[in-house]
Amino acid sequence: MQIHILSFEGPDAYSRAGGLATRVEGLTKALVEQRHEVHLWFVGDPDLPGHERMGDLYLHRWCQWISQYRRGGVYDGEDEKSGDYASSLPPFLLQRVLMPHVLQGGQVLVMAEEWQTVNALLHLSWLLRRARVHSRVTMLWNANNTFGFGRIDWKALTAVASITTVSRYMRHRMSARGIDAAVIPNGLPPDAYLPPHAAGTRALRSAFAGRLVMTKMARWDPDKRWIASVHLAGEMKRRGWKPLLIARGGREAHGHEVLQAARSQGLRIADRKAPPGSGVRGLIGCLKNLQRADLVNLGSHVDPDSRRALFRASDTVLANSSHEPFGLVGLEAMAVGAIATTGCSGEDYAVAGSNAIVLHTSEPEEFIAQYTRVRHDPAHARAMREQGKRTARQFAWQDVVHRNLMPWASLVNAVSSRAEPS
Repeated sequence: MQIHILSFEGPDAYSRAGGLATRVEGLTKALVEQRHEVHLWFVGDPDLPGHERMGDLYLHRWCQWISQYRRGGVYDGEDEKSGDYASSLPPFLLQRVLMPHVLQGGQVLVMAEEWQTVNALLHLSWLLRRARVHSRVTMLWNANNTFGFGRIDWKALTAVASITTVSRYMRHRMSARGIDAAVIPNGLPPDAYLPPHAAGTRALRSAFAGRLVMTKMARWDPDKRWIASVHLAGEMKRRGWKPLLIARGGREAHGHEVLQAARSQGLRIADRKAPPGSGVRGLIGCLKNLQRADLVNLGSHVDPDSRRALFRASDTVLANSSHEPFGLVGLEAMAVGAIATTGCSGEDYAVAGSNAIVLHTSEPEEFIAQYTRVRHDPAHARAMREQGKRTARQFAWQDVVHRNLMPWASLVNAVSSRAEPS
């Protein structure tokens, strides 16, 4: 099968802004490993080749003629790019790639991500019907978040594509708008299950000795409950628990509010940054000598090896958002045997007291009450860590593609053709 993925974000540094790039990268690799021909159409780095082949994965960097003077990243000039993406990409995709495959008797699956690709999908559907080959093409559109929902022509979209999303929580959010969506969860790549760097984990634990370490990695966004997290650290400090909150945020302005809230809680802040490309060793170096700090504002990128070691060395990983479409960080923490603390969005994979700590409010007492049992019952803590690892194994991208995605695509393909949209 020839598969086309339409997404603003992609594997280039220019194209990475959040979880969508991680999703697309993991999904494309899993599809290629299952011997499909995969084409990724994304807003790519303007200085890299427009079209590049990597085995059975074809990278198509679109909107480069706009990105060359919009150097702020994939969403710099978003409206201009989405308009160009919708008008110029579908004719090229159809004539140069899709049509030759269909004329040879092949089947095609088109998967589009997020609101920026909707008009491109509608344009492509119109071209397919005009060419009388739409019955050979299955179309899915996926929502990773609620961003841009007010800009979508839902009637037109549901007429040409099957709607999917990443969790039951997101499905309920879409149901409120009268949209029925199938749940196809996100997955984890193979390296998420690699054992954490043993020496690095031991070194971090040694550096953290005597502290209750909470790690949180997310955008500086109110939905991520950063303020609640620093209030939690403040309450734990007042109770003599010696907390250490390791915070890795982004560039968003809300970060200033979070750090101010931390100061108002009496938390001492240490700004730390590891040298670029220094890996686990660099992370260990920048997290030493924190006896006088209660919160570390980590200003450097945390690579996958370092991330796994840090998660495993932490007492818990806070993924306690109030609006969390999927909660990939919590699942990554589980994969390495860390204890994840999730929020009130009700992540599909989190079972309170079994494989995670699940919070329903922002009150510090809720976490403290649940963590007290973990803290004083090592057998229970070990059982949670092991159950978390077993849970994470069920969300490997290969299994998600085999178990969820391809069966749903086959079912959509089997039903009768939809009415042509106006």
